[in-house]
Amino acid sequence: MEFQAPAQQMGYDRAIVVFSPEGRMYQVEYARKAVDKATTVIGVAFNGGVVIAGTKILQKLLVSDKVEKVSRIDDHIGVASCGILADCRVLVDYARVRCQVNKITYDEKIEVASLVKDVGDRIQRFTQIGGIRPYGCGMLFAGSEDRGRLFETDPSGTVREWKAHAIGRGTKAAKEYLITKFKDNMTREGAVELAIAALKHAEPNITERNTEIGIAEAGKFNKLDQSEVKKIIV
Repeated sequence: MEFQAPAQQMGYDRAIVVFSPEGRMYQVEYARKAVDKATTVIGVAFNGGVVIAGTKILQKLLVSDKVEKVSRIDDHIGVASCGILADCRVLVDYARVRCQVNKITYDEKIEVASLVKDVGDRIQRFTQIGGIRPYGCGMLFAGSEDRGRLFETDPSGTVREWKAHAIGRGTKAAKEYLITKFKDNMTREGAVELAIAALKHAEPNITERNTEIGIAEAGKFNKLDQSEVKKIIV
């Protein structure tokens, strides 16, 4: 049956610039649903870095490395994307450009917090201009500077920093597991193990082909290849 919005809602969900009487922006809430229905991504900070992991839906004949859930942004920054992957790809490209602009302008790497704020500002602008729609994606940014930092952006443009977090359809199961198992100052190996265990709670059918893992540590971001992923998730 086709979804029918409640009568009192109908007048407020046609344009992004209209608030409901309750102060809600329905188009942003709909965009969040795109994130909530996507395959899960997880981030875990450890002593000196951050690990991010995600799983994706792959058809049998699809070339798997052309569908990215974990992407490299700069030498020291990576991101795990969740939602409408076309929207995520556009924001990944935008973030890469901002990193290069900062490097050319100031001759130094961009700070992770500054980059995430910039991306969040761009997402937020798309919630207040008529004739456009919000970005239907959430992102977990992992960066390594003097320490590991894990940030989240959502379709409203809100930016949050976490010790460990999950977004996507398996958020409830993954976060329950992370809350009970996470410890401060974890080792790199412990964080990877925790991230994959939480991902398995959220997405039981993960394999080395549909799982991606990235690690930001010591000023570098490294995305693991399929053989390395296989050793971890088996």
